Amino acid sequence: MSGRIVIRCGVALGFAVLMAGCFGGGAPARQSAQGGDCQWNRSRCLYEGSYEPGERDYAEQEAKDLNRASLQKLRRSR
Repeated sequence: MSGRIVIRCGVALGFAVLMAGCFGGGAPARQSAQGGDCQWNRSRCLYEGSYEPGERDYAEQEAKDLNRASLQKLRRSR
């Protein structure tokens, strides 16, 4: 008798975990949907409009700075 109860509780718990995994991930699913667009389809994240005066130079300099910082971080981690 107690073996059946343990089995039933185990099945119920497994089902609850399965359902939580399928339906409980609302916030991370939305976050990955927003961030995943650029990961899988980079053309959706590229800006194709015109720049304001000086904006292009600023964006290029920021990209260089970010690349430089990433390279330094990578070198430190070795």
